[in-house]
Amino acid sequence: MSDEPLPTSPQNAIEQQVWNSLARVIDPEIHRPITELGMVDRVRVSDQGVADVSLKLTIAGCPAARRIESDVTEATLGTAGVSEAQIDVGVMNREERQAFIELVRGSGRPMQFGPDSLTRVITVTSGKGGVGKSSLTASLAVSLAAQGLTVGLVDADVFGFSIPGIMGLSKDGVTEAPTRVGDMILPPEAHGVRVISIGMFLGDADPRSTAVSWRGPMLHRTIEQFLRDVWFGDLDVLLLDLPPGTGDVAISVGQLLPQAEVLVVTTPQEAAADVAVRSALVARQTGQKVVGVIENMAGLIQPDGSVLEIFGSGGGKAVVDRLNASESAEGQQAVRLLGSVPLSPQFREGGDGGTPTVLSHPEDPAAVEIIRIAREIAAQGRGLAGKSLGLSPT
Repeated sequence: MSDEPLPTSPQNAIEQQVWNSLARVIDPEIHRPITELGMVDRVRVSDQGVADVSLKLTIAGCPAARRIESDVTEATLGTAGVSEAQIDVGVMNREERQAFIELVRGSGRPMQFGPDSLTRVITVTSGKGGVGKSSLTASLAVSLAAQGLTVGLVDADVFGFSIPGIMGLSKDGVTEAPTRVGDMILPPEAHGVRVISIGMFLGDADPRSTAVSWRGPMLHRTIEQFLRDVWFGDLDVLLLDLPPGTGDVAISVGQLLPQAEVLVVTTPQEAAADVAVRSALVARQTGQKVVGVIENMAGLIQPDGSVLEIFGSGGGKAVVDRLNASESAEGQQAVRLLGSVPLSPQFREGGDGGTPTVLSHPEDPAAVEIIRIAREIAAQGRGLAGKSLGLSPT
Protein backbone atom coordinates (compact mmCIF):
# COMPACT_ATOMS: atom_id res chain seq x y z
CA MET A 1 0.00 0.00 0.00
CA SER A 2 1.29 3.46 -0.89
CA ASP A 3 2.50 5.86 1.81
CA GLU A 4 0.97 8.88 0.08
CA PRO A 5 -1.68 10.75 2.14
CA LEU A 6 -5.23 9.60 1.71
CA PRO A 7 -7.53 12.16 0.09
CA THR A 8 -9.78 14.03 2.52
CA SER A 9 -12.62 14.38 0.03
CA PRO A 10 -14.14 12.02 -2.57
CA GLN A 11 -12.05 11.65 -5.71
CA ASN A 12 -14.46 9.54 -7.74
CA ALA A 13 -18.03 8.30 -7.83
CA ILE A 14 -17.44 5.20 -5.66
CA GLU A 15 -15.70 7.21 -2.96
CA GLN A 16 -18.63 9.65 -2.98
CA GLN A 17 -20.98 6.70 -2.54
CA VAL A 18 -18.91 5.50 0.44
CA TRP A 19 -19.19 8.96 2.01
CA ASN A 20 -22.94 8.87 1.42
CA SER A 21 -23.13 5.47 3.10
CA LEU A 22 -21.10 6.67 6.08
CA ALA A 23 -23.41 9.67 6.44
CA ARG A 24 -26.05 7.17 7.55
CA VAL A 25 -23.89 5.93 10.45
CA ILE A 26 -25.10 7.66 13.63
CA ASP A 27 -22.91 8.26 16.66
CA PRO A 28 -24.77 6.36 19.43
CA GLU A 29 -24.00 9.01 22.07
CA ILE A 30 -24.40 12.25 20.08
CA HIS A 31 -27.15 10.88 17.80
CA ARG A 32 -25.78 12.68 14.74
CA PRO A 33 -24.06 11.37 11.57
CA ILE A 34 -20.36 10.67 12.05
CA THR A 35 -19.54 12.52 8.83
CA GLU A 36 -21.24 15.63 10.19
CA LEU A 37 -19.22 15.32 13.41
CA GLY A 38 -15.86 15.20 11.60
CA MET A 39 -15.19 11.62 12.64
CA VAL A 40 -14.49 10.40 9.11
CA ASP A 41 -11.09 11.77 8.19
CA ARG A 42 -10.44 10.25 4.78
CA VAL A 43 -11.82 7.76 2.27
CA ARG A 44 -10.04 6.10 -0.62
CA VAL A 45 -11.23 3.26 -2.86
CA SER A 46 -8.72 1.39 -5.02
CA ASP A 47 -9.35 0.20 -8.55
CA GLN A 48 -9.89 -3.28 -7.08
CA GLY A 49 -12.74 -2.02 -4.87
CA VAL A 50 -10.78 -1.97 -1.60
CA ALA A 51 -12.12 0.87 0.55
CA ASP A 52 -9.67 2.43 3.00
CA VAL A 53 -11.52 4.52 5.61
CA SER A 54 -9.77 6.62 8.26
CA LEU A 55 -12.01 6.98 11.32
CA LYS A 56 -11.25 9.26 14.27
CA LEU A 57 -12.87 8.67 17.66
CA THR A 58 -13.21 11.46 20.20
CA ILE A 59 -11.17 9.80 22.95
CA ALA A 60 -9.07 6.71 23.52
CA GLY A 61 -11.19 3.99 25.06
CA CYS A 62 -14.43 5.43 23.67
CA PRO A 63 -17.17 3.07 24.96
CA ALA A 64 -18.97 3.26 21.63
CA ALA A 65 -15.84 2.41 19.62
CA ARG A 66 -16.75 -1.16 18.71
CA ARG A 67 -20.25 -0.27 17.66
CA ILE A 68 -19.08 2.67 15.54
CA GLU A 69 -16.35 0.62 13.85
CA SER A 70 -18.80 -2.20 13.18
CA ASP A 71 -21.38 0.21 11.71
CA VAL A 72 -18.70 1.88 9.55
CA THR A 73 -17.51 -1.49 8.25
CA GLU A 74 -21.05 -2.59 7.45
CA ALA A 75 -21.90 0.72 5.71
CA THR A 76 -18.70 0.63 3.67
CA LEU A 77 -19.14 -2.97 2.55
CA GLY A 78 -22.74 -2.22 1.70
CA THR A 79 -21.67 0.35 -0.90
CA ALA A 80 -21.90 -0.74 -4.54
CA GLY A 81 -18.44 -1.25 -6.02
CA VAL A 82 -16.73 -2.00 -2.68
CA SER A 83 -15.37 -5.52 -2.27
CA GLU A 84 -13.30 -5.07 0.89
CA ALA A 85 -13.18 -2.58 3.77
CA GLN A 86 -10.10 -1.57 5.73
CA ILE A 87 -10.95 0.68 8.69
CA ASP A 88 -8.12 2.64 10.28
CA VAL A 89 -9.28 3.75 13.76
CA GLY A 90 -7.48 6.66 15.41
CA VAL A 91 -8.18 9.34 18.01
CA MET A 92 -8.75 13.05 17.56
CA ASN A 93 -6.00 15.42 18.63
CA ARG A 94 -6.73 18.26 21.05
CA GLU A 95 -7.66 20.77 18.34
CA GLU A 96 -9.95 18.31 16.57
CA ARG A 97 -11.58 17.36 19.84
CA GLN A 98 -12.24 21.01 20.72
CA ALA A 99 -13.74 21.58 17.27
CA PHE A 100 -15.94 18.53 17.86
CA ILE A 101 -17.15 19.92 21.21
CA GLU A 102 -17.94 23.33 19.72
CA LEU A 103 -19.75 21.70 16.81
CA VAL A 104 -21.92 19.69 19.19
CA ARG A 105 -22.42 22.11 22.06
CA GLY A 106 -21.42 25.48 20.72
CA SER A 107 -18.68 27.66 22.16
CA GLY A 108 -18.51 28.20 25.91
CA ARG A 109 -20.66 26.23 28.36
CA PRO A 110 -24.26 27.23 27.63
CA MET A 111 -27.10 26.26 29.94
CA GLN A 112 -29.05 23.80 27.80
CA PHE A 113 -32.43 24.21 29.42
CA GLY A 114 -32.74 27.94 29.94
CA PRO A 115 -35.94 29.99 29.54
CA ASP A 116 -35.76 29.83 25.72
CA SER A 117 -35.22 26.06 25.57
CA LEU A 118 -37.80 24.13 23.56
CA THR A 119 -37.35 21.13 25.85
CA ARG A 120 -40.21 20.49 28.23
CA VAL A 121 -38.73 20.25 31.73
CA ILE A 122 -40.68 18.27 34.34
CA THR A 123 -39.55 17.83 37.93
CA VAL A 124 -40.99 15.02 40.02
CA THR A 125 -41.18 15.71 43.74
CA SER A 126 -42.69 14.33 46.91
CA GLY A 127 -42.94 15.49 50.47
CA LYS A 128 -41.45 12.34 51.99
CA GLY A 129 -39.39 9.37 50.95
CA GLY A 130 -40.69 5.87 50.37
CA VAL A 131 -43.58 6.83 48.09
CA GLY A 132 -42.05 5.24 44.98
CA LYS A 133 -41.15 8.55 43.35
CA SER A 134 -37.94 7.36 41.67
CA SER A 135 -39.50 4.19 40.27
CA LEU A 136 -42.42 6.24 39.01
CA THR A 137 -40.12 8.85 37.42
CA ALA A 138 -38.05 6.20 35.65
CA SER A 139 -41.18 4.46 34.39
CA LEU A 140 -42.62 7.72 33.06
CA ALA A 141 -39.33 8.45 31.27
CA VAL A 142 -39.27 5.01 29.64
CA SER A 143 -42.96 5.27 28.70
CA LEU A 144 -42.44 8.67 27.07
CA ALA A 145 -39.43 7.35 25.14
CA ALA A 146 -41.47 4.36 23.98
CA GLN A 147 -43.94 6.84 22.48
CA GLY A 148 -41.19 8.20 20.24
CA LEU A 149 -40.11 11.20 22.32
CA THR A 150 -36.47 12.01 22.99
CA VAL A 151 -36.13 11.89 26.77
CA GLY A 152 -33.47 12.78 29.33
CA LEU A 153 -33.52 11.84 33.01
CA VAL A 154 -31.55 13.60 35.76
CA ASP A 155 -31.25 11.80 39.09
CA ALA A 156 -31.22 14.90 41.27
CA ASP A 157 -31.65 12.87 44.45
CA VAL A 158 -27.94 13.17 45.25
CA PHE A 159 -28.11 11.53 48.68
CA GLY A 160 -30.58 8.79 47.77
CA PHE A 161 -29.67 8.14 44.13
CA SER A 162 -31.37 5.03 42.78
CA ILE A 163 -32.08 5.78 39.12
CA PRO A 164 -29.01 3.90 37.72
CA GLY A 165 -30.17 0.67 39.34
CA ILE A 166 -33.80 1.11 38.32
CA MET A 167 -32.76 1.84 34.71
CA GLY A 168 -30.39 -1.13 34.53
CA LEU A 169 -27.23 1.00 34.42
CA SER A 170 -25.91 -0.33 37.73
CA LYS A 171 -25.49 -4.06 38.25
CA ASP A 172 -23.51 -6.08 40.78
CA GLY A 173 -21.96 -2.95 42.26
CA VAL A 174 -20.73 -1.59 38.90
CA THR A 175 -22.36 1.52 37.44
CA GLU A 176 -21.97 2.52 33.80
CA ALA A 177 -20.03 5.77 33.60
CA PRO A 178 -20.67 8.67 31.24
CA THR A 179 -18.20 9.49 28.46
CA ARG A 180 -16.04 12.58 28.96
CA VAL A 181 -14.91 14.53 25.89
CA GLY A 182 -12.94 17.49 27.20
CA ASP A 183 -15.27 19.29 29.59
CA MET A 184 -18.35 17.82 27.93
CA ILE A 185 -20.05 14.81 29.55
CA LEU A 186 -22.14 12.43 27.45
CA PRO A 187 -24.77 10.53 29.49
CA PRO A 188 -25.25 6.78 29.02
CA GLU A 189 -28.54 5.62 27.57
CA ALA A 190 -30.92 2.94 28.80
CA HIS A 191 -34.29 1.91 27.38
CA GLY A 192 -34.14 4.91 25.03
CA VAL A 193 -33.57 7.41 27.86
CA ARG A 194 -30.38 9.46 28.40
CA VAL A 195 -29.55 9.27 32.10
CA ILE A 196 -27.20 11.05 34.51
CA SER A 197 -26.73 10.48 38.24
CA ILE A 198 -24.16 11.20 40.92
CA GLY A 199 -23.92 7.42 41.26
CA MET A 200 -22.02 7.42 37.94
CA PHE A 201 -19.19 9.54 39.36
CA LEU A 202 -18.11 7.41 42.33
CA GLY A 203 -15.28 5.69 40.48
CA ASP A 204 -14.81 2.06 41.45
CA ALA A 205 -16.82 2.44 44.65
CA ASP A 206 -19.80 0.14 45.01
CA PRO A 207 -22.86 2.46 44.98
CA ARG A 208 -24.67 0.05 47.27
CA SER A 209 -22.24 0.80 50.10
CA THR A 210 -21.21 4.39 49.32
CA ALA A 211 -22.79 7.49 50.82
CA VAL A 212 -22.66 11.07 49.57
CA SER A 213 -22.56 13.66 52.35
CA TRP A 214 -22.48 17.22 51.03
CA ARG A 215 -23.68 20.61 52.16
CA GLY A 216 -25.81 23.04 50.15
CA PRO A 217 -23.19 24.77 47.92
CA MET A 218 -21.82 21.42 46.73
CA LEU A 219 -25.31 20.18 45.96
CA HIS A 220 -26.05 23.32 43.95
CA ARG A 221 -22.84 22.95 41.90
CA THR A 222 -23.66 19.31 41.19
CA ILE A 223 -27.14 20.10 39.83
CA GLU A 224 -25.72 23.00 37.83
CA GLN A 225 -23.06 20.73 36.33
CA PHE A 226 -25.71 18.17 35.37
CA LEU A 227 -27.57 20.90 33.48
CA ARG A 228 -24.54 22.64 31.96
CA ASP A 229 -21.74 20.11 31.36
CA VAL A 230 -23.82 17.01 30.62
CA TRP A 231 -24.78 17.20 26.95
CA PHE A 232 -28.19 15.61 26.39
CA GLY A 233 -28.67 16.89 22.85
CA ASP A 234 -32.07 17.94 21.57
CA LEU A 235 -34.67 16.60 24.00
CA ASP A 236 -38.43 16.67 23.85
CA VAL A 237 -38.69 16.09 27.60
CA LEU A 238 -36.26 16.31 30.51
CA LEU A 239 -37.38 14.66 33.75
CA LEU A 240 -35.72 15.36 37.09
CA ASP A 241 -36.12 12.98 40.01
CA LEU A 242 -35.90 15.32 43.00
CA PRO A 243 -35.12 14.26 46.56
CA PRO A 244 -38.09 14.21 48.93
CA GLY A 245 -38.85 17.31 50.91
CA THR A 246 -38.09 21.00 50.50
CA GLY A 247 -34.32 21.16 50.93
CA ASP A 248 -31.34 22.59 49.05
CA VAL A 249 -31.77 20.63 45.82
CA ALA A 250 -35.40 21.64 45.39
CA ILE A 251 -34.45 25.29 45.90
CA SER A 252 -31.50 25.03 43.48
CA VAL A 253 -33.63 23.41 40.80
CA GLY A 254 -36.21 26.16 41.27
CA GLN A 255 -33.50 28.78 40.72
CA LEU A 256 -31.90 27.04 37.74
CA LEU A 257 -35.14 25.91 36.06
CA PRO A 258 -37.88 28.38 37.03
CA GLN A 259 -39.85 27.40 33.91
CA ALA A 260 -40.10 23.74 34.96
CA GLU A 261 -43.41 21.98 35.44
CA VAL A 262 -43.88 20.00 38.65
CA LEU A 263 -45.46 16.61 39.23
CA VAL A 264 -46.21 15.78 42.86
CA VAL A 265 -46.17 12.15 44.00
CA THR A 266 -48.00 11.01 47.11
CA THR A 267 -49.45 7.84 48.53
CA PRO A 268 -53.09 7.58 49.67
CA GLN A 269 -51.92 7.98 53.26
CA GLU A 270 -52.94 11.23 54.96
CA ALA A 271 -49.46 11.83 56.40
CA ALA A 272 -47.88 11.56 52.93
CA ALA A 273 -50.48 13.93 51.47
CA ASP A 274 -49.75 16.59 54.11
CA VAL A 275 -46.03 16.81 53.28
CA ALA A 276 -46.60 16.44 49.53
CA VAL A 277 -48.51 19.73 49.62
CA ARG A 278 -45.48 21.43 51.19
CA SER A 279 -43.14 20.32 48.41
CA ALA A 280 -45.56 21.73 45.82
CA LEU A 281 -45.81 25.04 47.67
CA VAL A 282 -42.01 25.43 47.63
CA ALA A 283 -42.02 24.82 43.88
CA ARG A 284 -44.58 27.55 43.42
CA GLN A 285 -42.51 29.93 45.52
CA THR A 286 -39.65 29.57 43.00
CA GLY A 287 -41.99 30.31 40.09
CA GLN A 288 -42.52 26.75 38.90
CA LYS A 289 -45.92 25.51 37.82
CA VAL A 290 -47.53 22.50 39.51
CA VAL A 291 -49.28 20.61 36.70
CA GLY A 292 -50.48 17.46 38.38
CA VAL A 293 -50.52 14.96 41.22
CA ILE A 294 -49.94 11.22 40.93
CA GLU A 295 -51.14 8.92 43.69
CA ASN A 296 -48.83 5.91 43.98
CA MET A 297 -49.43 2.65 45.92
CA ALA A 298 -53.15 3.28 45.57
CA GLY A 299 -54.20 -0.25 46.43
CA LEU A 300 -53.38 -3.90 45.81
CA ILE A 301 -55.66 -5.58 43.30
CA GLN A 302 -56.77 -9.02 44.51
CA PRO A 303 -57.40 -12.11 42.34
CA ASP A 304 -61.15 -11.59 42.68
CA GLY A 305 -60.86 -8.01 41.40
CA SER A 306 -61.31 -6.31 44.75
CA VAL A 307 -58.77 -3.76 45.97
CA LEU A 308 -56.96 -3.97 49.29
CA GLU A 309 -56.23 -0.38 50.32
CA ILE A 310 -53.11 -0.98 52.41
CA PHE A 311 -52.26 2.73 52.69
CA GLY A 312 -55.82 4.01 52.81
CA SER A 313 -57.41 6.09 50.09
CA GLY A 314 -57.96 9.66 48.97
CA GLY A 315 -54.45 11.06 49.46
CA GLY A 316 -54.06 12.17 45.85
CA LYS A 317 -57.38 14.00 45.77
CA ALA A 318 -56.57 15.61 49.13
CA VAL A 319 -53.32 17.05 47.72
CA VAL A 320 -55.13 18.37 44.65
CA ASP A 321 -57.90 19.99 46.72
CA ARG A 322 -55.44 21.67 49.10
CA LEU A 323 -53.24 22.99 46.32
CA ASN A 324 -56.20 24.41 44.41
CA ALA A 325 -57.53 26.01 47.60
CA SER A 326 -54.13 27.45 48.62
CA GLU A 327 -53.40 31.17 48.44
CA SER A 328 -50.52 30.31 46.11
CA ALA A 329 -53.07 28.95 43.59
CA GLU A 330 -54.08 32.49 42.59
CA GLY A 331 -53.20 32.97 38.93
CA GLN A 332 -52.18 29.32 38.55
CA GLN A 333 -53.86 26.72 36.41
CA ALA A 334 -55.92 24.18 38.32
CA VAL A 335 -53.95 21.17 39.55
CA ARG A 336 -55.32 17.81 38.42
CA LEU A 337 -55.07 14.27 39.74
CA LEU A 338 -53.36 12.60 36.77
CA GLY A 339 -53.88 9.07 38.02
CA SER A 340 -53.66 6.47 40.78
CA VAL A 341 -51.05 3.75 40.37
CA PRO A 342 -51.92 0.51 42.21
CA LEU A 343 -49.47 -1.50 44.26
CA SER A 344 -47.84 -4.22 42.19
CA PRO A 345 -45.22 -6.85 43.03
CA GLN A 346 -44.16 -6.88 39.36
CA PHE A 347 -43.64 -3.13 39.42
CA ARG A 348 -41.25 -3.53 42.34
CA GLU A 349 -39.48 -6.47 40.68
CA GLY A 350 -39.01 -4.48 37.46
CA GLY A 351 -37.29 -1.66 39.33
CA ASP A 352 -35.03 -4.05 41.23
CA GLY A 353 -34.14 -5.89 38.02
CA GLY A 354 -33.28 -2.79 35.99
CA THR A 355 -36.08 -3.19 33.44
CA PRO A 356 -39.13 -1.05 34.29
CA THR A 357 -42.38 -2.98 34.25
CA VAL A 358 -43.83 -0.66 31.59
CA LEU A 359 -41.48 -2.53 29.21
CA SER A 360 -41.27 -6.02 30.70
CA HIS A 361 -44.96 -6.41 31.69
CA PRO A 362 -46.99 -3.62 30.07
CA GLU A 363 -50.17 -5.51 30.95
CA ASP A 364 -49.49 -5.16 34.69
CA PRO A 365 -52.11 -2.86 36.32
CA ALA A 366 -49.45 -0.43 37.58
CA ALA A 367 -47.76 -0.36 34.17
CA VAL A 368 -51.08 0.21 32.40
CA GLU A 369 -51.82 3.25 34.57
CA ILE A 370 -48.32 4.73 34.21
CA ILE A 371 -48.40 4.32 30.42
CA ARG A 372 -51.78 6.06 30.37
CA ILE A 373 -50.44 8.93 32.51
CA ALA A 374 -47.39 9.25 30.23
CA ARG A 375 -49.67 9.48 27.19
CA GLU A 376 -51.65 12.22 28.89
CA ILE A 377 -48.47 14.12 29.75
CA ALA A 378 -47.18 13.76 26.17
CA ALA A 379 -50.51 14.94 24.76
CA GLN A 380 -50.24 18.19 26.71
CA GLY A 381 -47.26 19.19 24.55
CA ARG A 382 -44.88 21.98 25.41
CA GLY A 383 -45.96 25.59 25.43
CA LEU A 384 -43.90 27.79 23.09
CA ALA A 385 -45.41 31.13 24.11
CA GLY A 386 -42.68 33.70 24.66
CA LYS A 387 -39.86 31.38 23.55
CA SER A 388 -37.44 32.15 20.75
CA LEU A 389 -37.69 29.68 17.89
CA GLY A 390 -34.41 30.81 16.32
CA LEU A 391 -36.18 32.10 13.21
CA SER A 392 -35.70 35.42 11.47
CA PRO A 393 -37.70 37.06 8.66
CA THR A 394 -36.25 36.96 5.17
